[in-house]
Amino acid sequence: MSGFRRGVRIGVDVGKARVGVARCDPDGMLATPVETVPRNEHSVARVREIAAEYDATELLVGLPLNLRGEDTPSTADARAFAAALAEAGDPPVRLVDERLSTVSAHAALRQSGRSQRDSRSIVDQVAAVVLLQHALDVEKSTGRPPGTPMPPAQEPA
Repeated sequence: MSGFRRGVRIGVDVGKARVGVARCDPDGMLATPVETVPRNEHSVARVREIAAEYDATELLVGLPLNLRGEDTPSTADARAFAAALAEAGDPPVRLVDERLSTVSAHAALRQSGRSQRDSRSIVDQVAAVVLLQHALDVEKSTGRPPGTPMPPAQEPA
């Protein structure tokens, strides 16, 4: 675990209708679901409120790439959401590869006996847990922060 940065992280799975939010403990041992935020004009503010409630050191926003690592129709949406989160500046925002997080979330929920219809309200939280846990595991195994930092919006000079 050398090089692991202590602190609560918030995982964010951005969807068109909902935003899944998860968090981890300060030692990064376990990611747990927090909330499904409706996607509307208040979504960014609510995610920032959650980050403040947990005194988060970082926001990790899932970047939906295809299996070849290329942008998908949802990639620009996730980047825009991350940029809006980053505008406040603190805590910092990083984009992390979330390939298959939603697929993994649906599979886990099916294995627990929940139908896709019954899982609609929590699948986004589970996807956020999957992407956050993967990011934590990457940092612990490599000693480097996962993904790429999202710079805050720059003021025109």
